[in-house]
Amino acid sequence: MNELNTNAEWALAATQLQQAGEDYVLVTVLGSRGSTPRDTGTKMVVCAAQSYGTIGGGHLELRAVEIALQMIQLEEDHQRVEYFPLGPSLGQCCGGSTSVLFESFKASRLNVMLFGAGHVGSTLVPILQQLPCRLNWVDSREIFEQQSVPANVTTVLSEAPAMEVAQMPPGSWYLIMTHNHQLDYEILRAVLDRGDAAYVGMIGSGTKWRRFQMRLQHQGYSPDVCDTVHCPIGLDTVPGKRPIEVAVSVAAEIIGLYNQSTTQRSTQRGPARLDLQQLVANLTAGESV
Repeated sequence: MNELNTNAEWALAATQLQQAGEDYVLVTVLGSRGSTPRDTGTKMVVCAAQSYGTIGGGHLELRAVEIALQMIQLEEDHQRVEYFPLGPSLGQCCGGSTSVLFESFKASRLNVMLFGAGHVGSTLVPILQQLPCRLNWVDSREIFEQQSVPANVTTVLSEAPAMEVAQMPPGSWYLIMTHNHQLDYEILRAVLDRGDAAYVGMIGSGTKWRRFQMRLQHQGYSPDVCDTVHCPIGLDTVPGKRPIEVAVSVAAEIIGLYNQSTTQRSTQRGPARLDLQQLVANLTAGESV
């Protein structure tokens, strides 16, 4: 992530933290009475390393940062509201009171490893880097110096790309599109041997994939394991062989499948956001949520 000045606009901070795949909490002054350090609507952003912007400093901001850091430790997005009488509870001379909304935003758990910095890979990266994902880009050739690499993309120059598969967390997404069929095969085996990929896609024709399937089954891989591989990669509904056409097709497939899985997880968890009518009721009663 690019370094941010601590006085940077909260919106810029939130955007860059999201692109960098970092959890953060948006802190908003929701309402105030009497003399308070900042007006209603003032915002700041807190991540694990630091905060951006201010809601007035002093004990109020210190307590707000403490709450935000506690929320970052939790696993899901959620909201809470806290009511602060500034004089009695925080020892601030303002003497008024304020209500503060805390909204946590968890980093995307979409971890992508892209093998290959050729024409398609180089066209695909600028599309994928706009998604809230962690993107590792691997190649065995000294080719990254010729590329424009976005700040939230990690390049890996490796003489043995297949060995880099071990560095990824469980549930990662793998895109295999190197310049060499044998290298593709070695990487594919490394991914299948892990057995925990959320997605495996490999560039190539139907003929290439049939040959790979024969080799895999000869080496003991079951048909069910082979069926987890998307090859040819991308959506059939986005035809074309130009790099941009293939890249758009691949990106569309990833976005569709990831959103589908995210929707399923959200449905299983149930609603995670705070009921706003209850929020207002709690505020008027001077309660914390």
